[in-house]
Amino acid sequence: MTVAWKLPEMVTEEKLIELYHQMWVIRFFDEKVDEFFAKGMIHGTTHLCVGQEATAAGVGALLTKEDKITGTHRGHGQCIAKGAEASRMMAELFGRATGYCKGKGGSMHIADLETGNLGANGIVGGGIPIAVGAALTSKMKNLGYVTVSYFGDGASNEGSFHEAVNMASIWNLPVIFFCENNQYGMSGPVKEMVNIENIADRAVGYGIPGVVVDGNNIFDVMLATEEAVNRAKRGEGPTLIEAKTYRYKGHSKSDGKKYRTREEEMDWRKNRDCIQFLEKALIEKGLITVEKARELEADAKKVIEDAVEFALNSPHPSMDTLEEDVYA
Repeated sequence: MTVAWKLPEMVTEEKLIELYHQMWVIRFFDEKVDEFFAKGMIHGTTHLCVGQEATAAGVGALLTKEDKITGTHRGHGQCIAKGAEASRMMAELFGRATGYCKGKGGSMHIADLETGNLGANGIVGGGIPIAVGAALTSKMKNLGYVTVSYFGDGASNEGSFHEAVNMASIWNLPVIFFCENNQYGMSGPVKEMVNIENIADRAVGYGIPGVVVDGNNIFDVMLATEEAVNRAKRGEGPTLIEAKTYRYKGHSKSDGKKYRTREEEMDWRKNRDCIQFLEKALIEKGLITVEKARELEADAKKVIEDAVEFALNSPHPSMDTLEEDVYA
């Protein structure tokens, strides 16, 4: 079956190849993190986005450096797609002083204000009202940037979601609410959590557009994001996008995934993988060969290997910095 092909105006064919490479970087990053957690070399907890790479890469492709994002606890891909360096992210997870939060934040709290990343959040739905605040700043000060708030399907049931969407709607703010619906809120399927077919249908209650896309089809993700960004920058207010995708790993590192079948996981990996989807499209279009695809994959793996080396060779924070960057 031939892949349907349409690109946003600001995404060139060369950029699309870069996005293919970026998606491999995101996948290898989280797979390596999974490996180190299993070995006990990284402490705390983590939530991996393996399988969801097209959502982060597709949205990030339509954002400028000035545009903002708020991420989720499953946010490594979101950080990378917004311009974060894999080396400094890996250092953060290893608790090293060269990390984005100087080794004090860990997996769920990576922020990089220079690239517009306002930070991931360990609180479900916690980043949504922050994004609305950033969008309000953009509007009141006429700064012209758009804010994207990533959140999961489970967060759509939080009060913070409904309050924030309502405020953004009545104030006509330049914000995009981007729901990564990976089918499960922790250990429960979405169909047991909401009594509607699509989370995007909730947009009707707030008088804003609600859009459903295939989250594993990067073309669909980019085109929906392009329309939402343009709409926001025209002063027409927020959009709710629901990208239906799938996480291959468990909710967190301690999740045994007993709530779903192995057959279901293999079906998504074999038939709906977002990286393989884009690779097929690039080869069909003649932009890369199979050999070039393997070169790009290998280079992405080396990016992560270099990131690990950087992290392991970086110093731990010293005791005299214990009270720095901490406030109440």
